[in-house]
Formats: sequence, structure tokens, C-alpha cells
Amino acid sequence: MAKKKNALGRGLGALLTDSNEVGEKAFAEVPAANDSIQEINIDLVEVNPFQPRTQFDDTALNELADSIKLHGIIQPITVRKLSSKSFQLISGERRLQASKRAGLKKIPAYIRTADDQQMLEMALIENIQRENLNAIEIALSYQRLLSECKLKQEELGDRVGKSRATVTNYLRLLKLPPDIQIGLRDNLISMGHARALISVDDAALQLAAFHKAVQEELSVRQVEALVKSYSKDKSADSTTEKTEEPQKKKEFERLQTSLSSHFGSKVKIKTDGKKGDIHIPFVSVEDLNRILEILNL
Repeated sequence: MAKKKNALGRGLGALLTDSNEVGEKAFAEVPAANDSIQEINIDLVEVNPFQPRTQFDDTALNELADSIKLHGIIQPITVRKLSSKSFQLISGERRLQASKRAGLKKIPAYIRTADDQQMLEMALIENIQRENLNAIEIALSYQRLLSECKLKQEELGDRVGKSRATVTNYLRLLKLPPDIQIGLRDNLISMGHARALISVDDAALQLAAFHKAVQEELSVRQVEALVKSYSKDKSADSTTEKTEEPQKKKEFERLQTSLSSHFGSKVKIKTDGKKGDIHIPFVSVEDLNRILEILNL
């Protein structure tokens, strides 16, 4: 028992590390208490409403269940106590699900005292650090920590042990079109592919590059080259437009001069490059009739 007391107060990560070394006797049923490890009825554990992982591999769960049948639970789950007959999962959903498949009636659990916000933060951070989440799940978890736990990016980086740049790169993934996010979630493309696609400003071009990468199984370097080619094409189009603009302006000036000479009035041409109007002024009814005669009206 002294060993357990020493572990308390050192944080979730420290306790979970120690739990690997605790023998079966440490998990014998003891009176309910907060901040302690004990065996609890598996049916009394509610699912975690803040679970960042949205998908679990069925085959992997079955393999974990088979391991649990042979070796038992090596690492306890973490829960918070809601009542004398109710607990809510903080972390360890894979272990909980696999234990149910293995037919366990009780499961070793580390019981914490936490409010909703503390529980959300613990669940997200513990899962980010310990579970093999895909990039989109990590990005969504980071976003929830920022918005729901009111953390700043620097604080978030410290909590999850990542640099601010790394956190920013994950958050930028959420700006990608939904189809690309799904492709990243389903491992059709890697984080490297996604980071290359982020640099494309046009969503249509992003999707075109994404579909090409998936269909032709392009490497990250090939996608980066493809994205650069898009940027060069866009730059060339922009240069052409800039080159054509002065030429168009000179042409309109020439037309204005020619029309002014033809109508004997100072004609003005207004245009936005696609459409516009011609303004022919007149100073009297006689002047208007003169212009109409020129137009054969």
C-alpha cells in the first residue's frame, strides 16, 4: 500500500507507468475511495463522452481480448466516480471494450476526482500521448483542448509535449476540404501529403491533387512537385494578366481618341476588363441630333 501512496499526486502518467509493475494482489477489491486503484464491476463503467477516438479496429480489439484472457489487465483503466454504483471512463476505452469481449466481470481501475473540464483535458491529453490516433483525430483533440479547455497554443504544446509549430501543423489540417480529411483519417494519404496540399490556396486544385495522389499512389515528394507546378501555372497566369493589362489600357485609349474624333465629342470608355459602357456627351438638342445622324438613327 505504501507504494500506491507514493504514486499519488505525481500525475496520471506517473501512476500508469507504475501500474505495469503492480502485481495482482494490488488489484484486490478494497472499499471505494477516490484517487486509488481498485477492481470495479465492469458493468458500472460508463463510456467516456469526451473520447477523442472515433474508430476502433475490430480485429485489434479481438487480439487484445485474447491477450487479456491469457495475461489479464496489465495497465488499469482510469475512471472518475459518479456515485457508489457508477463510474465514468476517463481513459482506456480499448482496454474496457476488449475486457468485455474477454468476458471479464471486474476490471482494475485508477479512480480520480475530476470535474467535466478536468476530465475532458485528462482524456484528450492521455489519449493523444498513449493511443495511436490518426492525424485528424489528433487535430480535433488539439482543437477541443484550445476551445473547450481554454488553453493557448503554447500551453497546449507544453501539455502534450509538442512544439507550437507541430500543434499548428495539426490544426491546419482542419482547414482542408472534408474529402481530404477523410482520406487522411482512412490512411489514403499521409500527414506529409496533407501538409503539401495545405499550401494550395484553391480548394478545387487541392481536391484535384488529392485524387491524383490517391489514384496514382504518388509519394510525398511527387505531391510536393505537383503542388509547385500548380503554383508556377498560377504565377504564369498572373504575369500574363499583368502584361495584358497595360496593352488593354492603351487599346481603350486609342479607341476613345478615334471615337472622339468620329463624333466630334469627348467620348469616354469605362470598363472592368470584361464589360463596360461608352459615354458620348452632347451640349444641346442640335448636338444630340448631329450625333444621331452619325449613328444613322
